[in-house]
Amino acid sequence: MGQIILIIISLLLITLGIVCIFDARVITKKMFSFGDQNEGSMGLKILGFILSIIGAIIFYIAM
Repeated sequence: MGQIILIIISLLLITLGIVCIFDARVITKKMFSFGDQNEGSMGLKILGFILSIIGAIIFYIAM
């Protein structure tokens, strides 16, 4: 049962990371009021990449 929960959590992290990577510009425009959108979108892309890698590691360990 615990293995299934870890797999679901890891898949959610991977999905959240991919959404952050591909929709960084849209999320930056909608959520934040930065003067420079390039820095905000770059930060979201880095955050999405890190979330995806963490989710993939958890998925690999859970399998």
